[in-house]
Amino acid sequence: MIVTEDLSKEFEEFIAVDGVNLNVRAGEVLALLGPNGSGKTTTVRMLTSILQPTRGRARVAGFDVVEEADQVRAAVGVLTEHHGLYSRMPADEYLDFFGQLYGIDLPTRRKRADHMLDEFGLSPFKKRRVGKFSRGMQQKLALARTLLHEPPVLLLDEPTSAMDPESARLVRDAIQALRSSDRAIILCTHNLSEAEKLADKIAIIHHGSIIAQGTAEELKQRLLGPAVYEVRIGYPQSFDQLKLPNNLQISARGEDWLRYRSSHPEDDNPLVLQYLLDQGLKVVSLEEVPRSLEQIYLQVMNEPAVIQLEASYVG
Repeated sequence: MIVTEDLSKEFEEFIAVDGVNLNVRAGEVLALLGPNGSGKTTTVRMLTSILQPTRGRARVAGFDVVEEADQVRAAVGVLTEHHGLYSRMPADEYLDFFGQLYGIDLPTRRKRADHMLDEFGLSPFKKRRVGKFSRGMQQKLALARTLLHEPPVLLLDEPTSAMDPESARLVRDAIQALRSSDRAIILCTHNLSEAEKLADKIAIIHHGSIIAQGTAEELKQRLLGPAVYEVRIGYPQSFDQLKLPNNLQISARGEDWLRYRSSHPEDDNPLVLQYLLDQGLKVVSLEEVPRSLEQIYLQVMNEPAVIQLEASYVG
């Protein structure tokens, strides 16, 4: 649904995007992560045919972003960080206006607008001028506008920014509901827990280049190493003399717990459990230590050149 090959953009002497390769299939959500100025917004603008690439190519919903720009713009729904709402318009008139721009007939656009306003809890305020809305309400209205023409591709830039927790959850639930076999979504966000919950794949961009890409689990394995498991026992114990099976090494320990790494937990964990029981230890729990997307992101930001080189070598 979204394919880029060596997608690049230069502004005079400044390279904003350099050789970006992405592939987002229908039914997938890709989280595009990176610090401010990393190239996220420029990439989105090329995918919406607002900017022409300096080098490379991209196809969105089957259309070339340069040669078929009008078709691309009709096929995408875009929520930008600065959504440019018309503050003097009532909410229902605002959505109707954009419905006309999309060429939607009157009964259909009114039906869709009413549905969107209700979906985001804005129906009681549809006659209120947009300028009187809170920032969170404005963000929900902008998202409703994005969905009005039922686009097969969504490009969402910070969709839950400036929202209270309840509104943010409502928008995240809406994004989950928008996943379908015929729609692709790119989500640009600084909220790493949000990205981990919503995204099928992660791409981290830095200085215009993708320096890490894959599922969250793939990135954890490659960048953080094998999973860490923690065993807790029912009473204090010295682990100094313990030698775990399969040459597993204890990586950390406390009075009633120990941790080790395993690349093959399906084989190693039963052996560890049985070994500890054979030692007469009362095992309370054995579970994987959670590793977050934040750990991946910080690792990438701390060592971008090394990680990008390794990613290129792996292919």
